[in-house]
Amino acid sequence: MQDSLAVTFRLAVPDDTEAVRAIEYEAAQRFVTVGLTGIADAQPMNASFVRRKIEAAEIIVAVDSAGRCGGFVMFAPLATRFYIEELDVLTAWAGRRIGAALIGQVERLAAQAGARQLVLSTFRDVPWNAPYYRRLGFSVMDGASLDAKLRAIRASHVAHGLDETRRVFMCREVTAASAAG
Repeated sequence: MQDSLAVTFRLAVPDDTEAVRAIEYEAAQRFVTVGLTGIADAQPMNASFVRRKIEAAEIIVAVDSAGRCGGFVMFAPLATRFYIEELDVLTAWAGRRIGAALIGQVERLAAQAGARQLVLSTFRDVPWNAPYYRRLGFSVMDGASLDAKLRAIRASHVAHGLDETRRVFMCREVTAASAAG
């Protein structure tokens, strides 16, 4: 991979389904290094689920000049918030601020939709999770600020075996300038 990787961003299309799943699988392997082997051992997202998210225009991909996907962000509009469900970038593409740019793409869509916040749930102590998002301007939400939709997301995580005691919800205000980009 060249250091001058030219990356553009677009909404995912059905042909991106397997690339999204492969990127998610590769990104999950990093969790072995922090003792979260259950994440690394999990199967990638179901292809039909990925296709539904693509049809809903809720996945943005980062692509190189040859059209190869190297990262994606999946999100869900929640009234006044956009919830970032997953953000993954291939290891070979790391260190180029692609993750930050993908979040910026979601923020632009959120601003256009009139949403006021970006929200996500992540591991508190995994270096590429909460500490990374903190550097991008996200802050930890206290439990009292979790509305019914966010509490339902937390319950779903628990049902899928995630240890929510190790996780936090984080948010960042959407700026009006994002709509112009």
